[in-house]
This record gives sequence, structure tokens and C-alpha cells, in this order.
Amino acid sequence: MKVGILGSGMVGQTLAAKLVERGQDVMVSARSPEKVAAWAAGAGVKVGSLSETAAHGAIVINATKGEASVEALRAAGEANLAGKILVDIANPLDFSRGMPPTLWVSNTDSLGEQIQQAFPQAKVVKALNTLNAGLMVEPGKLAGGDHTIFVSGNDPAAKAEVSRLLGEWFGWRDIIDLGDITTARGTESLLPVWIRLMMAFGHANFQFKIVR
Repeated sequence: MKVGILGSGMVGQTLAAKLVERGQDVMVSARSPEKVAAWAAGAGVKVGSLSETAAHGAIVINATKGEASVEALRAAGEANLAGKILVDIANPLDFSRGMPPTLWVSNTDSLGEQIQQAFPQAKVVKALNTLNAGLMVEPGKLAGGDHTIFVSGNDPAAKAEVSRLLGEWFGWRDIIDLGDITTARGTESLLPVWIRLMMAFGHANFQFKIVR
């Protein structure tokens, strides 16, 4: 499958490298392609502009910084996103006052909702925003993979497809469908808890598990 990953930071690179390992045709976007050229060549990942990357993907992953996500997606092009699944893994973190960050949108709105509103023809699915990049792609590294991720979105078929791919690509087993895109408010609001846990533990090798 052709996958376009918007963002070539640590998260984007981690996802891209694992997806190539899984046999996918991956392109990442980079504002400075020369900075990721050596990594991309070694990982077998293509590099393009935002618009080229969005056009490349049959499925598109938003791995940009939350504060810049809507602007980056506009640069990627609404026509390049229309009708496609857009997996949003970004969070609305505000680091303007240092650590710990706050959320610049919460309670009555979410970044996931803002993206869906800005791109009504895209099938936005919020997922993978409650854990670090290493565990996103290899959940089995912690507790044998016995922990939980969530999906939110307005399109049931898109959520089902994302859930299937997360299992096929990365080995996720416990995936909870929370409901429509407004439920992204809940998972984005887990980030202040996640950051406090990271600060208390001194590392990010932990995850949430819903016991039921």
C-alpha cells in the first residue's frame, strides 16, 4: 500500500521505517529534504513535499506538530486528501511556557475535530496519539503488547480499516473504538497525564491499559 506520512521528525521516521519493513511504499514530507536524505536512503523511504506526499498516499498519516497541523494539511492540498483516510496522530500541545505543556484546545473541541472540519472530504481517524513512537510500531516491546489504543472518527468503515491495518502492520490487538471524532477530545486530554507520568518515571516506555 502507498502511505504518505506528513512530517519527518522522530515519529514520522519511526512509522516510515517500520512500514517499509512491512512492505509498504512510503513517502514522508520534509521541509528540508537534505536533512533526512541519508536516513531516507538507508530506510528505503521516499521524500517529497507536503503535496507530493499527500498525493502519494492511498492512506495519509498526519505526524506534524499539532500547532502546525492544519496549516501543513492545507499545504498538502485538500484535493490530495479528499476521499482518503487521514490518520491523525498529532496532539495540541502548547510548550510556550515550557514543561509541562498545556493543551491549546480541549474540553469542547479537539485538534482531530478541527482537522475534520477543515477537510470535510477526508476520513479523519484519530489514533496512536497516546504513546511514544517506539511503542506505536512495536507494542509487543511492552507487556507483550497487552495494552490499549483508541480510534475516533466519523466514518465507521475508515475506523475499521485503520484498526485492521494497525493490527496487520504493527501487531496491535486491543483497539477501542470510542465513537465519532468528538471523542478525540478524550484521547487528546490524556496527554497531560501521559506527560506527568513520563516526568515521574523518567522515561516514556509505558502505556495505558483499559481493564474490562
